[in-house]
Amino acid sequence: MSNPLSPSWLSKPDDANALREGVWPGSAVRNTEGELVFGGVPASELISAYGSPAYVVDQEELELRAKHFHNIVTRACERNATVGHVYYASKALITGHVVQWVSGQGLGFDVASGGEMAIALAGGAPASSLEFQGNNKSESEITAALEAGVGCIVIDAPIEAERIDSIAGSMGMVAPVMVRVNTGVHADTHEYLATAREDQKFGLSPAETAKLVAVIRGSKNLHFEGLHSHIGSQIFQVEGFLEAGTRLIALYRELLEDGPVATINLGGGFGIAYTEADDPMELGAMVDQIVDHVAFEASKYGIPLPALAFEPGRVIAGPAGVTLYSVGVTKPVVVHDDQGSEATRLYVSVDGGMSDNARPALYHASYSARIASRESEAEPALVRVVGKHCESGDIVVSEEYLPGDVAPGDVLAVPTTGAYCYSLSSNYNALGRPPMIGVRDGRHFLMVAGESIDDVLARDQGFSVKAGS
Repeated sequence: MSNPLSPSWLSKPDDANALREGVWPGSAVRNTEGELVFGGVPASELISAYGSPAYVVDQEELELRAKHFHNIVTRACERNATVGHVYYASKALITGHVVQWVSGQGLGFDVASGGEMAIALAGGAPASSLEFQGNNKSESEITAALEAGVGCIVIDAPIEAERIDSIAGSMGMVAPVMVRVNTGVHADTHEYLATAREDQKFGLSPAETAKLVAVIRGSKNLHFEGLHSHIGSQIFQVEGFLEAGTRLIALYRELLEDGPVATINLGGGFGIAYTEADDPMELGAMVDQIVDHVAFEASKYGIPLPALAFEPGRVIAGPAGVTLYSVGVTKPVVVHDDQGSEATRLYVSVDGGMSDNARPALYHASYSARIASRESEAEPALVRVVGKHCESGDIVVSEEYLPGDVAPGDVLAVPTTGAYCYSLSSNYNALGRPPMIGVRDGRHFLMVAGESIDDVLARDQGFSVKAGS
């Protein structure tokens, strides 16, 4: 019988050691001792070598996902007699290793800051494979992008077009640019993840876009490349993409009357499964429907289909990542409802929290968990995995069933943390950010060094001189 505190979507498992397919990396298995193994490396070996908590990234899983997405876009576009491009959304996860792995599968990079651009370039990505986004690019960022020779800068506002025009002119260059269109399509996702609502910071309306494109075409320092759209993140259904495609093709038709439009970028936001309740549409079917629909809309007007682009991030990096924690404290908490009935939830405190995964606090995101250090035949108990921060909202996994004998010293694994966990990490409560470890074929290697307390203190200049001097 399920705990009455359990949400309706969470079922009590027959086996609280089992791994749900699609949530964990393909290499995640239990060895003969019952310990979880990732990329052929036992969890205990990773904790022994790098400490806890630790981000773990399965290189093969990430590469396979990048290759798969590239292949389905290529096939769908070729079937419709056009070219497909894929730009990995760097904000999900970008490190030197990730750049190499993603580049190796033929993807470009969607970068949203000078820092992401610098990492992509330092990691060996060709500058021409980068598109530079953001709603408030600084003059120094624009200059760096033009000096590097990025493939495209995505314009978010008319004042930004003026800024790029001026900088490109001073450099004697012609800047390739796209315009971000706010189609008004409301993706079925968390409010903060929906990026095509009218009342928000990204993009221009179709009418505003048409006016700006005319200005761009009149500039000798700007070259108009096409239109860009992004309707949100963690999207499970295809309908929002189809409606956005319909509106983009209508605008594309209008713009063709005064000049060429090389590319329509349809964005990303494809969802993944974090828990048993998540049921995203199969990725190949979703991309096929989007591309076929856009091609059909173009054919209705008798106009050529432009090159199409997509920007996946979460679907590539998310399921490739797992975070390992060590349990420090467990505490049963008795909860009473309005009728006086009571139930118990087991709180399991780990050595990380909202500083290494801010998504539960930001978006009420749900995750899964399993004991990684052993198997157990104990009866499943409803648990809430919480962090060590001084915040009641410091929740890592809000609802999950784990073996009821979970105890201090156990290692927990939280899957699907490859996207937006390291990227959003902080030093809250003066915790150092965890190391990131790559695994593949039974070997492990450090991707990003963790931070010690000395590292956290090193930036504070108040310790080198007496206060007030």
